[in-house]
Amino acid sequence: MNFILDILFPKKCVGCGKLGTFFCKICISGILQKNLICPKCKRLAIGGKTHPICRRKYGLDGLWSLGIYQGSFQEAIKQLKYGKVKGLAVTLADITIEYWAKFQPFVLDQIKKSRGVGWVVIPVPLFWWRANKRGFNQASLIGQILSNRLGLDYCDALKRTRHTKPQVKLKGKERCQNIRGAFAVLKAYTQLSQKGCVNPKQYVLLIDDVWTTGSTLRECCYVLKKAGAKKVWVITLAR
Repeated sequence: MNFILDILFPKKCVGCGKLGTFFCKICISGILQKNLICPKCKRLAIGGKTHPICRRKYGLDGLWSLGIYQGSFQEAIKQLKYGKVKGLAVTLADITIEYWAKFQPFVLDQIKKSRGVGWVVIPVPLFWWRANKRGFNQASLIGQILSNRLGLDYCDALKRTRHTKPQVKLKGKERCQNIRGAFAVLKAYTQLSQKGCVNPKQYVLLIDDVWTTGSTLRECCYVLKKAGAKKVWVITLAR
């Protein structure tokens, strides 16, 4: 069946149009990687870890992104989200894992050191009608693949409690106001994070496709920490 589909609908690189793959090696090599930043002040930070002076009780602990949102990489993410090329989720997640295996980023060291506490991968959710219209949540697809590759638990722990305007159409302060109070934590996570559990899932890898201003991810972090999360790191494909 896959053979027939490949003939009728051949894979084509979203960057250069080369046949046989959704994202070719040449376009992958063109992903621009930049120094990591603190998710609070957005200044350079070692490993993407939040600066000590920037730490807040309900704030993010770190931010790691694979590359800069531009060129072929930007087009790949757009095609995953809006072109419904779901196969790109596997490709982009695997690129991330290959990068981690090669360069051993700080967040990976954190995961290795804290296995006893328990990490869980949680995606940023879509509002239900948007998820139904699109047919999937790209953050969920990427999160499930990453959790499988890393051997971590996965949980759809967050839900959107109300519809919000698309963040891409809003500016900084408008984004914060638009997203405030838009998320809630499901019972599935509160059960995972209970202190009485043998291996409570109190550390979170929060997954999304793109970091822009960080308003959505900071709001998700806030409700997760209010629900018991001790540490929340954001992992995105791009920023």
